[in-house]
Amino acid sequence: MLREGNIGAAKLALEKNGFALPRYSDSSMVAYVLQGGGVAGIILPESEEKVIAIKKGDAIALPFGVITWWYNKEDTELVVLYMGDASKGHKPGQFTDFFLTGFNGIFTGFTTDFVKRAWDVDDDIVKALIGNQKGKGIVKLDANVKMPEPKPDHRKGMALNCEEAPLDTDIKNAGNVVLLNTQNLPLVGQVGLGADLVRLEGNAMCSPGFSCDSALQVTYIVKGSGRLQVVGVDGKRVLETIVKAGNLLIVPRFFVVSKIADPGGLSWFSIITTPNPMFTHLAGSIGAWKAISPEVLQAAFKVTAETEKLFRSKRTNDAIFFPPPN
Repeated sequence: MLREGNIGAAKLALEKNGFALPRYSDSSMVAYVLQGGGVAGIILPESEEKVIAIKKGDAIALPFGVITWWYNKEDTELVVLYMGDASKGHKPGQFTDFFLTGFNGIFTGFTTDFVKRAWDVDDDIVKALIGNQKGKGIVKLDANVKMPEPKPDHRKGMALNCEEAPLDTDIKNAGNVVLLNTQNLPLVGQVGLGADLVRLEGNAMCSPGFSCDSALQVTYIVKGSGRLQVVGVDGKRVLETIVKAGNLLIVPRFFVVSKIADPGGLSWFSIITTPNPMFTHLAGSIGAWKAISPEVLQAAFKVTAETEKLFRSKRTNDAIFFPPPN
């Protein structure tokens, strides 16, 4: 499904003093910090390096051409999730990274005379720059190595902490959602993706709904567990399963999905393949049913006027998320 949807997904895990060497990717993506904290360096094309502190809940938009490096100086493992558009990637459904240094760095492929001309250095310096770093992708630095300190003003417009951001929707005893869009994280416009963090309370339900602008939705379960059902063409239930932290799932275009949290709650982070996604909900106070004429519903369901009236009278106050039944 990742390949068919031209979507990529990956995880980076760094232990203490772990350093992810500078790289760029063939895909635009959104990074989400699942665990721990650290420092990230982000270099947009023709721009200065932004050095930012990152922590659990941070979302970072990474457009095409951006160079990044990541470093963890804390005892807790730093884990970063990447999800994005792989439609222009070298391998369908995968991200391909191009490393600037290391055993598989770009300049290891050039002849010495090309590197000398490009960097204006002599043979000994070329040999050191190209050959000293034997690591590949990720290396462990000595504890006494000094790395750049993050600058608070660099975070503006580069990262948004979804666990601390204002809630776009908050339903008491049911759940809440934070949307990433071009308003609160402008770079998602360049990435071409939208994203959200949804937190569902214990035993609460997320209304059945679908993306109404032909977007694909890719979801990673961040915390907790719960039941999930997806219904597709001809009313066929194409997926019924228990999801838990660490699961990744894809909802195809226009398929309807719903979730019910287990007692411990359920949280997920999703990307949607459009920067300002739109959804149609099929239950709740903003559900599409409420907009359809009573006579049409009565005929469509082939029920009495009394049954239609009872159906319409339900879920008049709950939108998107529904608290556990009494």
